[in-house]
Amino acid sequence: MALIGLLTRRLGALRNLSQKKTIQPYCSSVTAGRQHINGVQLYYERTGIGKHAVLLIPGALGSTLTDFGPQLKSLNKEMFTIVGFDPRGYGRSRPPERDFPLNFFERDAKDAVDLMKALGFSRFSLLGWSDGGITGLVLAARNPELIYKMVVWGSNAYVSQQDLSIYHAISDVSKWSARMRKPMEDMYGAEVFPKIWKAWVDGISQFTHRPEGSICMELLPHICCPSLIIHGEKDPMVPSFHPQYLLKHIKGSRLHVNPEGKHNLHLRFATEFNKMVEDFLDE
Repeated sequence: MALIGLLTRRLGALRNLSQKKTIQPYCSSVTAGRQHINGVQLYYERTGIGKHAVLLIPGALGSTLTDFGPQLKSLNKEMFTIVGFDPRGYGRSRPPERDFPLNFFERDAKDAVDLMKALGFSRFSLLGWSDGGITGLVLAARNPELIYKMVVWGSNAYVSQQDLSIYHAISDVSKWSARMRKPMEDMYGAEVFPKIWKAWVDGISQFTHRPEGSICMELLPHICCPSLIIHGEKDPMVPSFHPQYLLKHIKGSRLHVNPEGKHNLHLRFATEFNKMVEDFLDE
């Protein structure tokens, strides 16, 4: 099943993380630390010396280390200053334990903005994957004066019944193999991980109770920064009608479709992805 293949690759990255006892930067110029933001300690990594700041926002249960290795390592560090962070309750930004109130994307967006301000960035571009892309949409709509450009992929502005079926198909971790569960259990604990995962499924599913299943549909017309939407044609998690909806409702946006890309196309096709992002941000 395609979803299982996706989870295997994602969890393989987490297995590598669980074996590391200390922070191991991607290059000698990485700064890793924590900032007290809105009542929590947010973990971040920063690399590069460029004038153009770029924020990386990871997906569900993701982190800087698991979700953006090739970007932290290989994006042009002379051109950009790159910041990745673990949203509250994820990765190294724990405690607190993660929860999913109806405003969790809004909360993550505010945390991200306040982190960048605390690090001294008054304007920046953003790259958001999956849930991180949704956070990016909210952030760009709520703070148009702060954002130069935006790149999102694997993201959706609403939850459809088809999406709901996808989420429910992977909601019960007891049906995963022990090998698939182990990295997440190592990261979050064998008792806590199933609760966080189920909480995420419930959290994302609750948007179906809103009109049209909206997560942030009403905010898209307020996005005014140049925006690049990327989609993997073979993405098993995000049906193709979602990037088309974003393209239609974000003014001046453009869409690139990778015919072989899946949900993690920025990892599988990292060289191509990084080049596309660099060219877009440098235009």
